[in-house]
Amino acid sequence: MYRILDWATYVFDPLHALWEKPRTQRGIALAQISLFLLGLAGIELNRRGLLPEPVATLTPTSHYYAIKLAFGLVLLKEVIDLVFTLPCSMSRAVGKQFEILALILLRNAFKELVHFQEPIEIADGIGPVLPIIADAAGALFIFVGLGIYSRLHVKRKSSKSAGALYRFVATKKLLALVLLGIFFSVGVDMGLTAMQTGHSQPFFDVFYTVLIFSDILLVLISSLYLPSFHSTFRNSGFAVSTLLIRMALASPRYWDALLGVTAVTFAICLTLAYNYLAPDGPAGREE
Repeated sequence: MYRILDWATYVFDPLHALWEKPRTQRGIALAQISLFLLGLAGIELNRRGLLPEPVATLTPTSHYYAIKLAFGLVLLKEVIDLVFTLPCSMSRAVGKQFEILALILLRNAFKELVHFQEPIEIADGIGPVLPIIADAAGALFIFVGLGIYSRLHVKRKSSKSAGALYRFVATKKLLALVLLGIFFSVGVDMGLTAMQTGHSQPFFDVFYTVLIFSDILLVLISSLYLPSFHSTFRNSGFAVSTLLIRMALASPRYWDALLGVTAVTFAICLTLAYNYLAPDGPAGREE
């Protein structure tokens, strides 16, 4: 078992360092910009009938789909950030999940634009705008709630030995590597399916379902090294937050934003309760 944990650390740490390099982040940003512009160009070419038939059938004719593409690229990066955050702490990983949910709601707001003509005209009343307002407002509430949630993080002295702490973090790194493998395998499979069928696939719905199981596994792993009731309750509560996020993604308009706000509110209340009721009492704010 120790060899597996050592291997996980040996593989994870260089990958994490490579991902966090400024050069890597700049390269990803440039790739996102390039793909967005290529998407716009492809849509315009399709509108003018200049694309070959196999490509034309997969390319939309509304420029607003390029916005959906842009948010999809940003969300893919955020999901990888989430996976690399897992070994840090469960609370930070949950915070990253809320960041992704807020971006998904904003993306959903922009997705409504495909129902409008170019340029935008509102001739049938404000009805078509209401889903945009709901998703945007939900994203804003989650953004504010995330700021409050982040300020509630506290840093507590670990009672574990150096060896136990290493094994705990290494186990989470192993889980993160497994999630990375699932992320890429699901992404490739759904990408190929989308190309074959011409329909987008619910990638983030599937990935959040996987996160529910990974959070439960994290609860069990944490109970191995942090067997106290308060820690187990807090980590289980964070798994409930992930469940609420997953339900928000599967819910119809208006309910998705409401469940998202409920999830972040629950996480805030859970963190407040843990900070003040845990046996070691209030601690300094986590950096």
